[in-house]
Amino acid sequence: MSANSFGSRDTLRVGDASYEIFRLDAVEGAARLPYSLKILLENLLRTEDGANITADHIRALAGWDPNATPSVEIQFTPARVIMQDFTGVPCVVDLATMREAVRDLGGDPSRINPLAPAEMVIDHSVIVDYFGHPDAFQRNVEREYERNRERYQFLRWGQTAFDEFKVVPPGTGIVHQVNIEHLARVVMVRDGKAYPDTCVGTDSHTTMENGIGVLGWGVGGIEAEAAMLGQPISMLIPRVVGFKLSGKLPAGATATDLVLTITEILRKHGVVGKFVEFYGEGVSSVPLADRATIGNMSPEFGSTCAIFPIDGQTVDYLRLTGRSEEQIALVEAYAKAQGLWLDPQGAEPRFSEYIELDLGTVVPSIAGPKRPQDRIALSDAKRAWRAAVKDYAPSVQGPADEASDESFPASDSPAIAHDGTGDKPHAAALAGRRPHKRVPVTLADGTSFEIDHGIVSIAAITSCTNTSNPYVMLGAALLARNAVEKGLTRKPWVKTSLAPGSQVVTGYFERSGLQPYLDKIGFNLVGYGCTTCIGNSGPLLPEISDAIQANDLAVTAVLSGNRNFEGRINPDVKMNYLASPPLVVAYALAGTMDIDLDHEPLGTGSDGEPVYLRDIWPSPDEVSAVVHSSIGRDMFERDYADVFKGDEHWRSLPVPTGDTFEWDPSSTYVRKAPYFDGMPEQPEAVHDITGARVLVKVGDSVTTDHISPAGSIKVGTPAAQYLQANGVEVRDFNSYGSRRGNHEVMIRGTFANIRLRNQIAPGTEGGYTRDFTQPDGPVSFIYDASVNYAAAGTPLVVLAGKEYGSGSSRDWAAKGTALLGVRAVIAESYERIHRSNLIGMGVLPLQFPEGATAESLGLTGEETFDITGVEELNKGVTPSTVRVKAGDVEFDAVVRIDTPGEADYYRHGGIMQYVLRSLLAK
Repeated sequence: MSANSFGSRDTLRVGDASYEIFRLDAVEGAARLPYSLKILLENLLRTEDGANITADHIRALAGWDPNATPSVEIQFTPARVIMQDFTGVPCVVDLATMREAVRDLGGDPSRINPLAPAEMVIDHSVIVDYFGHPDAFQRNVEREYERNRERYQFLRWGQTAFDEFKVVPPGTGIVHQVNIEHLARVVMVRDGKAYPDTCVGTDSHTTMENGIGVLGWGVGGIEAEAAMLGQPISMLIPRVVGFKLSGKLPAGATATDLVLTITEILRKHGVVGKFVEFYGEGVSSVPLADRATIGNMSPEFGSTCAIFPIDGQTVDYLRLTGRSEEQIALVEAYAKAQGLWLDPQGAEPRFSEYIELDLGTVVPSIAGPKRPQDRIALSDAKRAWRAAVKDYAPSVQGPADEASDESFPASDSPAIAHDGTGDKPHAAALAGRRPHKRVPVTLADGTSFEIDHGIVSIAAITSCTNTSNPYVMLGAALLARNAVEKGLTRKPWVKTSLAPGSQVVTGYFERSGLQPYLDKIGFNLVGYGCTTCIGNSGPLLPEISDAIQANDLAVTAVLSGNRNFEGRINPDVKMNYLASPPLVVAYALAGTMDIDLDHEPLGTGSDGEPVYLRDIWPSPDEVSAVVHSSIGRDMFERDYADVFKGDEHWRSLPVPTGDTFEWDPSSTYVRKAPYFDGMPEQPEAVHDITGARVLVKVGDSVTTDHISPAGSIKVGTPAAQYLQANGVEVRDFNSYGSRRGNHEVMIRGTFANIRLRNQIAPGTEGGYTRDFTQPDGPVSFIYDASVNYAAAGTPLVVLAGKEYGSGSSRDWAAKGTALLGVRAVIAESYERIHRSNLIGMGVLPLQFPEGATAESLGLTGEETFDITGVEELNKGVTPSTVRVKAGDVEFDAVVRIDTPGEADYYRHGGIMQYVLRSLLAK
């Protein structure tokens, strides 16, 4: 029960129903807060307990100074938790392990149970093994169940063993799209109370829900587990960036172009650790689907969230997606009663910082080749690719190998088909020199062609960001229809795939009659899941893959996703570009990034004439008309009527029983986690770090994709060796993501990304280091070196540059780091979630002094490190700095334990140990 110090408890009547609410207008200053902080204020009013959450916390938030540096800690209690299976499986493994730990310490294992609703959507396990055929979906589903049967049985046990835990089975949709279309409540009702729906998730793109007014963001699986078990999330009252929108998108620009523009603007502005909130008269012209697209990309901006207030668009969307009329009425009444309803004509909210964008200035864009914030105007895409490719094709540099276009007067196309399916050669405006390396390929069916640097090897309509948006999806389908009618098809070297975010997408493709056109150019349904965006693109055709690898070709992928980091999409692909679904189709038709889509034809039509993108691009009016005629409430009601039931594959899985899980010692998918092995009932003192060696030294913008195991498991690596030693054949390796429930695999894959460049092992790429337990420090696998360091009792450190740990909220980036024996990370700066996750796993995050770097301090990574001052934490004090001695170099490193709550987690050895001991104490 709330202490209700401000007398805010009241009753809200909606129709025949009454709800207990906590009125914001009972607190002075509440009306002046941005929408997002009003949500937090209500959270504190409702959960005020006089201890962790006090009247002073409420006053501090209500009296928020928009210009202040964040310094006041509050405790935020999310209404619910959402998970995808890659990050969710380790959560359930940890909960199952905690039950055993409680039992071993004399407690009741059933006490370990989600206290907040927790929902998992299995969407990260489908791989595009089959494509371009009508049966691709069915075959991929069957393969998915073959690979993941053990994991899925484990999740079915969790669904029955834990209260408040529900699972959306495979083949349903992408977690964030399912969230906004069905799971999100916008206003929660629980125990007679009505309050804002707030939700944290084990995926950074949880922020997609911001588009429908739900405050939430991605957290590590570690933090999510604590939230499920009733632990509030410790946070500082943030700065809030007001992003004012005006005008309307011009013809030819899509929501994808808008979000890439916003990503570029906000990355340049700097919003890490801040809330972003959209306001202004332009907001009303932004459809809810576009708002969700923008909210989804918040991690790419670096902000904690990117939220839109509730308004008529929100209510219309809830009605379209099948929410009950009672729920819709409650959302509107509650939002208006609490001052959470958007009033474009009302007083402008106060913000910490202000940004404006005229939507009319947005132009068609792509982003790449390796970061989502690197926006390129489509009109400049060819020149930008040519400038970038020279960094990826070093083997053909120099006067002898690098040819200018004048050397190829017959054609500027880097790939020319010889089977009648390709373009006629055409002249093009020169856009600078580019490397060429033409390689002949013949497929098993006899199709022959040449490939070169810059071919589009993958064109994928994938990811929640865009597949939730019917405007860009139907835009792609209309473009496909127009292309087919002109006689165009994809180039034979392009692997095409369509992975919608929910079954509703298939429904409106079918209702509009456009799916056959997508099928004709190879965009057959391959699955309902994240697929290519998370690296589950599946293998290229073997003949193409072999040619790429043998000739070190710098080929490209074009995808409608949100992430394009190096090594993420496919091991054969060096350059990755984000684009709208219509542009994905266009690049599949062109077959190359080396094309000016404004002035060069996509191909030759059946009438022998060149076909340009402008010839087949659908008009905004046509797209809008098809959207409104093809999508209805009935689709959502039908597809979500029994969403937790699953198909026959799911229902036929045998379900284990019991409060604790019966671990299979032979399983290579799900193993008991080691975090509580030998854990005492009371925490031990923390110690200074002495005699540490550097395991990894990296530069700027190292992402969690570089750190956390993801994608395919390469033969010969420690993870592959482990699997083969346990009887797993290469064809059954599956992905790292699918094996996240097995710490033995994940430890071996940490820091093993094929694009990781460990500076203490120069000349290597991938999971290599130098092992200083051996004479002269020979190059070794990172895992093998960590085993030797552990045997020698040597703690480890990581040295890093700016924005360390940016990207997805991958808990295994922190778990793997800790299990390798890393005690501290010293970086120039951190991304929010990864820093928090490191603390959650008992790893100390430190920061170089302002202006200092490993290089400026002369650190090579070969030094022995001593870190003193850590033991101050035993006194209940978090030191601002600790002393680091590395060889002959000494400096004061900033301690990035930012809140008292984080200090408690670190003292206990991690957040899970803290939660477990707290439950036992009760």
